[in-house]
Amino acid sequence: MHRKELIKKLFITLTLIISLILQFSCTKSPQPVSSNNGMVVSTSSFASKVGVDILKKGGNAIDAAVAVGFALAVTYPSAGNLGGGGFMVIHLSDGKNIALDFREKAPLSANKDMYLNEAGEFVPELSQEGTTSAGVPGSVAGLIYALGKHGTLPLAEVIQPAIDLAKNGWNL
Repeated sequence: MHRKELIKKLFITLTLIISLILQFSCTKSPQPVSSNNGMVVSTSSFASKVGVDILKKGGNAIDAAVAVGFALAVTYPSAGNLGGGGFMVIHLSDGKNIALDFREKAPLSANKDMYLNEAGEFVPELSQEGTTSAGVPGSVAGLIYALGKHGTLPLAEVIQPAIDLAKNGWNL
């Protein structure tokens, strides 16, 4: 792999991972950080290591971003939860930009009257409490779609690190 291509892949990975993280705490590094070979950044050092390992195996930026997304679901669930949704912005090597929206969606049984009472009046509680207030999560489907469309590694290989973290635990 050419150095320029590797740097480009790693830059794309960094951009994707930042896009995946919807909720995160910002901390200021005491010193600026740089790298000649690229880097993976997330709110969890365990998830970031997963992304680096995927790249070292020959995976591309999408493979790494998806692996980090699943690892975050284990090591930092408020930043990478499987019960929610997300967005992914992808810059392909041919210059094309793609945006994926895999936010939560209304269930198939949703209809225009589901939050109205018998008199046709809006009942706020129906949209805020109970089963009618929840959307169908999109995280898993969105990450798998991105991997299938733009990744290079098989799903089993990409999610195995997250499975291992969940099964074996990690030091806090």
